[in-house]
Amino acid sequence: MSKDIGNIMKQAQKMQARLAEIQQGLSGKTVEASSGGGMVTAEVSGGLKLVRIKIDPSVVNPSDVEMLEDLVAAAVNEAFKRAQEMASEEMGKVAAGLKIPGLF
Repeated sequence: MSKDIGNIMKQAQKMQARLAEIQQGLSGKTVEASSGGGMVTAEVSGGLKLVRIKIDPSVVNPSDVEMLEDLVAAAVNEAFKRAQEMASEEMGKVAAGLKIPGLF
């Protein structure tokens, strides 16, 4: 039984190291999402940081700021959703390779 625990500990350490590698790699990856037919684009890193907002000048209308705010919010929310999905997919690869006796 202590051999199983030792194996589990080794697997956990490997998984922890791999997760750290993935998190570091994710911070260098980005995803984009747009709204308003591409009028507003948001770029978010895999580390869930807003990197950039691009706004087409034609959508900037001082008399309709609310529309621009809605487009920005929609693009940012979708970009964060995509970044979270990317991170989950990468993290899932680590869990898929984990073989702990009695659990899988």
